[in-house]
Amino acid sequence: MLRAAAIAERAGVPSVSIVTTPFREQAAVVAKGVGMPALPIAEYPGVPMTDGPETVRAKVERLIDAIVDGLARPVETALTRAVEPAARDVVFRGTLDQVQEFFYARLWTDGLPVIPPTIPRVERFLEFADRSPAEVIGTLSPENRAATVWSIAVNGVMAGCRPEYMPLLIAVVEAIAEPEFRVQDAGSTPGWEPLIIVSGAVAKALDFNRGQGVMRVGRQANTSLGRFLRLYLRNVAGLRIPPGAGDKGSIAATFNVALAEDEDAAAEIGWTTFGQDQGFAKDDGVVTVQSVVSSSPPIYTAGTRALDHVQVLADVFGRACAYWSFTGMKYARWQPLLVIGPSIARVIAADGWTKDDVRAYLHENVTIPAREVERYAWHLGSTAFSLKALAESGALPPEYAGSGDPDRPVRVFPRAAWIGIVVAGDPGRNQSKGYVNNHIQGGRVSKRLALRL
Repeated sequence: MLRAAAIAERAGVPSVSIVTTPFREQAAVVAKGVGMPALPIAEYPGVPMTDGPETVRAKVERLIDAIVDGLARPVETALTRAVEPAARDVVFRGTLDQVQEFFYARLWTDGLPVIPPTIPRVERFLEFADRSPAEVIGTLSPENRAATVWSIAVNGVMAGCRPEYMPLLIAVVEAIAEPEFRVQDAGSTPGWEPLIIVSGAVAKALDFNRGQGVMRVGRQANTSLGRFLRLYLRNVAGLRIPPGAGDKGSIAATFNVALAEDEDAAAEIGWTTFGQDQGFAKDDGVVTVQSVVSSSPPIYTAGTRALDHVQVLADVFGRACAYWSFTGMKYARWQPLLVIGPSIARVIAADGWTKDDVRAYLHENVTIPAREVERYAWHLGSTAFSLKALAESGALPPEYAGSGDPDRPVRVFPRAAWIGIVVAGDPGRNQSKGYVNNHIQGGRVSKRLALRL
């Protein structure tokens, strides 16, 4: 909203952005990021979805003076930015402890100790990137800061990465800089986390954990790559929790671990890799980034037939996705991710099922009553949400309009092709797990690595 207001103001059209009290600090960060810190804002006090109709009406009436004042007051529209240190500037000298305190006081760390990004360390990372340090990958909101190869190396050092991870770090930033990823929404209230998925022989070559404990901290490659992305979003995009709150995740969660695919297990059973599913060659190293807003419980399945396992996956993964499915329906884009343990994938494949067969089963058999979809949407604030209207507009298949019976079942997964499947985890256990993404926010973006192993 504030970005649109800035465009309007620069075009000579007065604007006022109405924000609620909890969003005031985030609005200031966005306004500063677009170079117009004085953008007019009218503040609705409190949380509208917990106010009754009369309270809302009274509070809105009290906004009128602020709206009129904002529309009448000229706004400085020159794009201005604070001067920041240049790439090779030395910003501090001191002991290791002093460096930690200096960085922490300036909100440059995630609260944990960092590796000081000295120029020699940064230059070592750059040796693994055949690109100019000054090259701009993109511009990241909300602070509209340029994502450069140099800043990627700096944050890679700080996160504890190894220099040879640099091609992956670049690919991660290339992914989040794509418009499809919508990094500008990465600080939204659901508190979604960007998940990195590493596919191809690069996972084995760089010693990523792909098996037991695959999503647990403990392996440098998985842990430091995940931490890098969170640091980069903090230091370059500007997504920080208070103070400096560009991140509005209400009750957020962070897992600083990248998911690595067990390519050998997928090949053994004749399944395509996740990288191939994204359109790349089997020999390509691929990095994918997508949002995750919640996860399923661990899903244990047993039996010797594919259906023994897929029915339970549909029950548990489906229920984990059902509550949040209205967001995918509303925005006609949703990309949940199912991580299937190697032992489970082996049984399913041996029974003749492909990944597409698993997707088709989930698409056809996981449903939720229409009444519940619309009720959950209303509680989020999508008070005009209507499955019938979305179907009539073409955003959803016609079946979602259905009979009009509020208890009619509708599919949780509107498109089978949207469901991602990765083979990874403990080969000695019968466990899988599902991850729910945040509709169009954090859309799945994949990049091929600039290396072959």
